[in-house]
Amino acid sequence: MTVTYVIEGSRVTGLEQFWTVIGEAVNGPGGYFGRNLDALADCLGGGMGTPDDGDFAFEWRDHTSSARALGHEETARYLRQSLSRAHPTNRASVQQRLDEALAGRGPTLFDLIVAILADGATPGTLLLS
Repeated sequence: MTVTYVIEGSRVTGLEQFWTVIGEAVNGPGGYFGRNLDALADCLGGGMGTPDDGDFAFEWRDHTSSARALGHEETARYLRQSLSRAHPTNRASVQQRLDEALAGRGPTLFDLIVAILADGATPGTLLLS
């Protein structure tokens, strides 16, 4: 039987709040399900609260609200922070993505998270409502 985790998109006001919302959706109050994009992808592999057989889905309610909160402005904020920690050989790439976000172009955090959820779960198990 498929377990469906509900992401309440209206509660997502930024990236930090997204980590709280998805953690609670999967593992209850105070729950963890990643605190960065790589950790989210790792959590989808199992052992972090989802069924071992991989029979789970995500329903992202009010995803348009989340898309706004995780849009280009929040993406630029995230990339600014990433730039300060980036390896010198990666700074030009991060700066280019930051410039794109500041111009309102390129993938947003919402786009990246949706891609991770869609790629890491069974096809068809991410419902945006």
